[in-house]
Amino acid sequence: MSIRFPHGPTVPEIGIGTWFVGDEPTRRDDEIAAIRAGLDAGLRVIDTAEVYGDGRAEDLVGEAIRGRRDDVFLVSKVLPYNASAAGVRRAVHASLRRLGTDRLDLYLLHWRGAVPFGETVAAFERLMDDGDILAWGVSNLDLDDMSELPPGCATDQVLYNPSRRGPEVDLFPLLRAQSIPVMAYSPLEQARMLDDPRLAELAASVGLSPAQLVLAWVVREGDVLAIPKAGSVAHARENAAVLGVTLSADVQAEIDRLFPAPRHPVPLEML
Repeated sequence: MSIRFPHGPTVPEIGIGTWFVGDEPTRRDDEIAAIRAGLDAGLRVIDTAEVYGDGRAEDLVGEAIRGRRDDVFLVSKVLPYNASAAGVRRAVHASLRRLGTDRLDLYLLHWRGAVPFGETVAAFERLMDDGDILAWGVSNLDLDDMSELPPGCATDQVLYNPSRRGPEVDLFPLLRAQSIPVMAYSPLEQARMLDDPRLAELAASVGLSPAQLVLAWVVREGDVLAIPKAGSVAHARENAAVLGVTLSADVQAEIDRLFPAPRHPVPLEML
């Protein structure tokens, strides 16, 4: 199963998240090894942001991908208060320096701030003209925000997992109508879902780990890219093993029973 972005690239449905990566110096070698192991196992998307560890995550990713930049679909994000015409340019060049690359495959507005969308998007388009980024998108934007956004958005990165199904009601249908894929952050609810004994029992019944079961559910529709963090080589390989996994209708129905979707629109949640 591959995820196709509107501007053409296709990527595997599981990626690598880096929220909280780089925060603990004693974990650095393990986190770099985990990213490299994920790439070796077939993952391609690495998602990061200037705000993660005040740039430490980008710095760590840069070290992890040194010598294999062409293996990676690299995503980073700009903070809302840096989303002005001048601020975007400064921010992306700082991110590129930390990442040790000359381009981002995708650059996202991290969440909505005071800068008008039009100014931010115009700045993104100038970065595309300059070759600093290949496409732009957004993160944490709900239905009303997306309806105001100028055309050209490649993705909306949102909080989504079985316990956070609100986007299914109204946001996902809008994005699907525009062929805009979703990037799902915290697909394991920062590992909290893994403590649910009901999920553990269901996962065991189909020969998966709880993490694999949840990730396979998140990407089940073919237009959602999950970006779980992996802090160890074993975890990275476990995530990558989900590539190509399809859950049966019975298993999906049981997850629906355990974690029913809301019947009415709810505000987009954030972590």
